[in-house]
Amino acid sequence: MIKKQLIMEKALELFAQQGIEATPIQQITDYCGISKGAFYLSFKSKDELIIDLIDHFMMEIIADIDYTVNNTKNDEELLYTFYYSTFDSFHKHSDFAKIFIKEQTKSFNEELIVKIHYYDRLMEGIILSLIERLYGEKVKHTKYDLIYCIKGLMNSYSGLFLFNNAPLNRDLLCQSLVEKTNLLASHTTVPFITPEDFQMLKHPIKEEITMEQIIEMIEQILKEIEEPIEKESLILLKQHLLEPTLSPAIVKGLLENIRNHPHCKWVSYLLFRYYELEK
Repeated sequence: MIKKQLIMEKALELFAQQGIEATPIQQITDYCGISKGAFYLSFKSKDELIIDLIDHFMMEIIADIDYTVNNTKNDEELLYTFYYSTFDSFHKHSDFAKIFIKEQTKSFNEELIVKIHYYDRLMEGIILSLIERLYGEKVKHTKYDLIYCIKGLMNSYSGLFLFNNAPLNRDLLCQSLVEKTNLLASHTTVPFITPEDFQMLKHPIKEEITMEQIIEMIEQILKEIEEPIEKESLILLKQHLLEPTLSPAIVKGLLENIRNHPHCKWVSYLLFRYYELEK
């Protein structure tokens, strides 16, 4: 196992058991069976380790949820699919989910706050597109409140089964949340979050990923992977960014080629969002 990956996996186990603040670097290195010097060859600090953990898991969770939602063609199944995909990701990465939910309100490190806020805004973007697709003009004045209602439902029920070891029937849970969300969408009439409020709340987020940053990311991935189909697809996608010549159908096919590769999930998500924004 690569040393950096080993440190991340073992640190995650300790953080899940006793919290981030209570886990010193020395305990992490002892648990990994490595020296402190070896730790600092991979990470400059514990904060950098935490940021890398957030990146690693949130990139995968966001990419998986976004892909599932965008590839659900039946609107009647869309909300259920969104909730199921979200809770499935939480279940799959339960140790990280526990840390993320508990620690995001405790951190006073500015870089960590910005990082957490960044992924939170990405999730809000997925929820907003889902709301607009399902309810359209009917929720024109309340859709931003619905975003926070849905996030609240997700956080509350996630905590229920992550921290209380409650038996969870995911299918029943998702059916119940679909019913609650539809009731809120149908009967909420007094908006609290205005469009101006929603735009104002975006300010702490980092700037959008640029084409140049995506190209740099692709170049780094090309150095790390050997699979010929994924490699060729990345090369073509990079060329298309520099000089657009491919049809949308070909671009979509190339993205399908790379999206399940562990090194490519995030860049495939960014490329998908980039081309959506470019339309």
